[in-house]
This record gives sequence, structure tokens and C-alpha cells, in this order.
Amino acid sequence: MKRIYFISMILIILVLILTGCASSPSPEEDPSDEGDMLYLTLSELAEYDGKDGRPAYVAVDGVIYDVSNSRLWANGEHNGFQAGRDLTQEIQGSPHGPSTLSRMPKVGELID
Repeated sequence: MKRIYFISMILIILVLILTGCASSPSPEEDPSDEGDMLYLTLSELAEYDGKDGRPAYVAVDGVIYDVSNSRLWANGEHNGFQAGRDLTQEIQGSPHGPSTLSRMPKVGELID
């Protein structure tokens, strides 16, 4: 009986140790480190306009952001602007500037 208890305790300890070793990415980690970043041309970016259930992506300074879950980008539209475009000039000239995009997930890079 003592032997079964001892073996059970060893197994529990091993499971706890192995579970602690399996780490998930912390929220501070950049998703670009994962290797699943998108590399899109302007014409490919246009497909991500937030319409008909498609994700809403915008590019600013070559970085593509996913604005799909932002209530301010409902149906891929925000203050007269449409997702699926490079909005660098528009965002640079907006009252909030590009700083608000830091809250959006980076999903890729714009390429030629």
C-alpha cells in the first residue's frame, strides 16, 4: 500500500513538473516571433476589407494590423475609411495618430 502511494506521488510530481515546463506565449510576446506573419501586396490586402465576414486589416508604415475586433471598425469601416488598404497617410494625419494601433494585433507586413 505504501509503495502504491509512493509511486502515485512520484507520478503526480512528474506531471506537475512537466506541466510547468510547457509554457504558452506570454501576452508581451510579439506574434511576429511565431513565424505566422502574413506578407501581403496592396492587392492582396484589399481582400481583408471586413465585409461579408472577412477579417479587417489595415496597413500603416508597412505593418499590417488586424482591426476586426475593434468596435470602431465595424464592417471594416472607420470614420469614412475602409479596411483592406494602406492608410499610412490617413492615420498619420488623424487626431490620434498611429499610437492607437499599438492596441491592435500585428498580423503581417506590406510588400511590393
